Amino acid sequence: MNTKEVIEHIKNWISQYHSNSSTNGYVIGISGGIDSALTSTLVAETGIPLLCIEMPINQNKKHVSRGKNHITWLKKNYKNISSLECNLTGIFEQFKSLSSEKNNNKLLALANTRSRLRMTTLYYYAQLNNALVVGTGNKVEDFGIGFYTKYGDGGVDLSPIADLMKSEVLELAKSLDINQEILDAPPADGLWDNNQTDEDQIGATYAELEWAMTNNNKKNLSKREQEVLKIYNKFHKANKHKMTPIPVCKIPKIFK
Repeated sequence: MNTKEVIEHIKNWISQYHSNSSTNGYVIGISGGIDSALTSTLVAETGIPLLCIEMPINQNKKHVSRGKNHITWLKKNYKNISSLECNLTGIFEQFKSLSSEKNNNKLLALANTRSRLRMTTLYYYAQLNNALVVGTGNKVEDFGIGFYTKYGDGGVDLSPIADLMKSEVLELAKSLDINQEILDAPPADGLWDNNQTDEDQIGATYAELEWAMTNNNKKNLSKREQEVLKIYNKFHKANKHKMTPIPVCKIPKIFK
């Protein structure tokens, strides 16, 4: 990959989208992970006003620290950055107290609720500032296994890095001198109290998932390759509804 050309292409794309939008700038959620770090840096590079928002919900202290350090780094290197922290822990805990159901899906529903509370917060501040919400999903998550929350972190206005594999995200992040602690951190969505990583949840690494996306019809597979393809196809099938347009019931003209 020609890293410099890809960076310039994404910056130009972000700038052009802004020019056509009649808005004042962008809003982004900062998690302390590499995807939001890269995306926010690419937007910062354009010079367009960017509001970075931290939205901890019972968050791992390391995630919070990395996010704060990244925002500090952005402000040191770019003049178009503003930030705020909106701690959503109290709101989330109050929401949890309203529900007494005992259901096998409850933990996942609550995890996704965290993401949807963050989406609502981002759009609140986007509306206040006449800005657009920037998505931070990569290609493996957005189009491979659908590893995001529908109307949560999937609820955005534009997705600058959604055509980049996770390995390419890392390559661009290194090129832009993003903090080493972020480059070294294991990917995690931050939606669970037990601080499990993405790999813990999925059962495969991003490198393995990238392989699966491009080798689905390969023959003579090893046992592990078979396992990875099974994992990939299971997630892809289960989350297909996130990755395709919402179905619309079309009414035949003869009925109108």
